[in-house]
Amino acid sequence: MDILKMLEQLDKLIADGLSILHESEWHVNFARAQHARVLTNRLEAAVERVALPGSVYIQQLDQHRTKPLLYKMEEVLSVAVGLRDDLSDGWTESVAELVHAETHSDYLEMAESLLSSGYKDPAAVIVGTALEVHVRALCVKHGVDTELPTSAPKKADTMNAELKKAGVYGTLQQKQLTAWMDLRNKAAHGDWKEYDIQQVRLLIDGVREFMLKFPA
Repeated sequence: MDILKMLEQLDKLIADGLSILHESEWHVNFARAQHARVLTNRLEAAVERVALPGSVYIQQLDQHRTKPLLYKMEEVLSVAVGLRDDLSDGWTESVAELVHAETHSDYLEMAESLLSSGYKDPAAVIVGTALEVHVRALCVKHGVDTELPTSAPKKADTMNAELKKAGVYGTLQQKQLTAWMDLRNKAAHGDWKEYDIQQVRLLIDGVREFMLKFPA
């Protein structure tokens, strides 16, 4: 979901909430109280969709979830307003995303250095590993399980398919990641004649673009 769509949803719910709060004795009117309860639930859901897990917005929601409706609605509305304003001002890029971006940049620079020195195989392994870590982080960000019911970690291909199913990206992007992961596997298993230095060059550039387009 893009920022404009997030803002549009929050604006609509916030306007409805403010309208109710400006009514006197709304909480003793059964119909209006029921509408307020539904609206409060929708505001909670909207904040949870937009805010990152563990963010201050989610922490604030948790503090107010069990309060009586008369108090809860106003508090949840204030959380939504704060989130809406921060989104509008572009202040919601998470610390986690910044750390991931910096870490992945280090991996990609290492791969660049290896490739420029003629070491295409370790370069491919490093980039492929960074890609798998990024895919796992994307799963965490978008609420996709990274473990099997047995608690074993899911394979990269499985997470890739589930991210596509969750709508994080489309079929073409899923297929591209599958190809990149296949190249990484060839490098890791010693099938070095199956690819050349130019393909590793494209791998590095493609993974870098993917990480920028889909930050985790």
